[in-house]
Formats: sequence, structure tokens, C-alpha cells
Amino acid sequence: MAYTITLIPGDGTGPEIATATRRAIDATGIAIDWEIQNAGAEAAEKEGGNPLPQRVIDSITRNKVALKGPITTPIGKGFRSVNVGLRQALSLYANVRPCKTHKGVRSKFENVDLVIVRENTEGMYSGIEFDIDTPETAELIATMHRLGRPRLRDDAAISIKVITRYASERIARFAFEYVRRNGRRKVTAVHKANIMKFSDGLFLDTANSVAQQFSDIEYEDRIVDNICMQLVQKPELYDILVMPNLYGDIVSDLAAGIVGGLGIAPGINIGEDGAVFEPIHGSAPKYAGQNKVNPMALMFCGALMLRHIGEIDAGNRLETALTDIIAEGKHVTYDMKPRPDDPTAVGTAQVADAVIERLQRG
Repeated sequence: MAYTITLIPGDGTGPEIATATRRAIDATGIAIDWEIQNAGAEAAEKEGGNPLPQRVIDSITRNKVALKGPITTPIGKGFRSVNVGLRQALSLYANVRPCKTHKGVRSKFENVDLVIVRENTEGMYSGIEFDIDTPETAELIATMHRLGRPRLRDDAAISIKVITRYASERIARFAFEYVRRNGRRKVTAVHKANIMKFSDGLFLDTANSVAQQFSDIEYEDRIVDNICMQLVQKPELYDILVMPNLYGDIVSDLAAGIVGGLGIAPGINIGEDGAVFEPIHGSAPKYAGQNKVNPMALMFCGALMLRHIGEIDAGNRLETALTDIIAEGKHVTYDMKPRPDDPTAVGTAQVADAVIERLQRG
């Protein structure tokens, strides 16, 4: 039986790494019908300015699983993040980012095995924003002043942070259940409740309540700035970290840096009715078409995706092939070499060739 899986190539270097990853996944022998759906700037140009057409959402809703390359998000202007749009449209409420050291990857640490569980639908990424010098912003400033809040300057732009008990309970419960499903040991709730007493306070109170229902699992909490310091000093103390949206975005990149960088860092967005697998890194448009960038993060996503659909052996074989190639250090891209100008570095397609050869060898 073939699985039907949505493939969103992305833009920039996305199509190159998506092609390499598709080849590697197909080489595991698992039959997959790839349903290709384009999103991002190119889709926006062709489809009335919408970077996330409804057909993409419909495809993932139908297939329940998607593999997604990176998509460029304009900074400060242009369309809203496709990633955020997908998560909210499909209620992909849990962003899971494993960060694990691998032999052959330069890192100051060994034996790190962290998982960041990030609430994906609200917080500072709720999308409730008010631009400078608009009537809506002026009305909001006046309303807050009328409610007894300090008067804001008229030249303010405003973003509203939303934390709900519902979403906080859902993500905390997901973290504890992840521990049980995967044989992990501890949950750490990350917050800034000492300053944001109502929003982050609600998140922490909710996590504390959920923890009482999982008394067999070790639990603690940490303030977000403290956890950043702790992670660069002694990451081995931590296991599963659960946190609101913005903190998860930042801390997961920090954790990826601890284990060697974004080039090998996979990510999963999971909801009750679907999952999207995507790398943490960006689209690196300046390298597009150069057969240069590292496809391994998306390949690691592929291994996680195979396990997710029940093909445990295939997922394990793909991950083993990747870790063996990394440890060997021959068939890796420039970012995995001791020096970025190393002439022995291979290209994106050649990494796929090496993975396929390793899988066929068995």
C-alpha cells in the first residue's frame, strides 16, 4: 500500500533539499505518492497574492501528513509567515524540535538529547497587531488609557500576546504524554511568569496543574532567561522543555546551536488531525540553485515522518544512514566540514547519493 503525503518544496533552496530528501525517503523502499503543493512567494505571484492557497491546506487535511521545505518570510513587510498560517489553519498546536548531538558534528557538548515542545497557535505569534499611525491603533491606545493603563505614545505599534488556559493545558499534556510515549524522563515548563504575571502566570499555573496528573514523571519549571543560561552551561540536566510560542522559537534555535547548528535540526508541527514535518533553518535564497546547502535537517524530518506513519524500521534506517555519513565526514556539505572552504565538501544532491548508497548497502 502506498502512502499519499503532501510535499511542499518551499522556495529559495527549499526545492533542492526537498528533491534530495524525497530521493532518500524513496530509497527506504516505502511506497509514497507525493502530492506536490507549492506555497510562498511564487504561489502568491500566481494566485492573487495569497502565499498559502486553500488547496495546500486542503491537501494536508486530506492526507494528514506533509513534508515541507523552508519558505521565505519577508521581514517587516510583505505577506505573513506561511509557517504561522499553516499552524493556525490546521491547528498544529505542538511544535516539536529534537536537538541531539551526533558524532562528527562540531559541538562543545556530548550526549545532549533535548526536545523543545513549543505551543504553536498563540502567544506573541497570535497575529494580533496594530500598525503605527492607524485609526485602529489610536483607538486601542485611547481604550487602554480609559481602562486605567499608562498612556502609550501615539507613535506606537502594538502586538498583543494571547495565552489561554485551553492551549496551555493542551501543550502541557502533550509534553507529558510525549515523555510516556518515548521513554523520556522529565518535563521542564519554561516561562516569564515573574514579570508577565497574568499571561505567563496562566501558562505556568496550568502546567503545574497538568503535572499533578502525571505524578510518575519528574517536573520542574524555569524562567526563560535562566534556562538559556542553564542550557549553555549544563544542557545534560534537561530533557523535555515545554513553553509558549515565542520562547520556543528562540530556545529551540539555542538548543540547535548547542548540538551543532540548524543544518541537522528537524522540526514537527502536530495537531489532532495532521502533522507537518519541516526543518528549523530558513530558505537561504542566496544559495538557491547552487547545489550547495545541507539537506540533512529535512532528511531527519523524513526519518521522523516515517516513524510517525508507522514505518519504524524505515525511519530508523534512514536516521542511521544519516548519522553514519555525518560521523564519517566524507559526503557532507561545506557547513559540516572543519572549514567552510574545504574542497572536499559535496553538494546537496551528492548527500542524497551517499544516503541512498548507504541504504542500499544495508
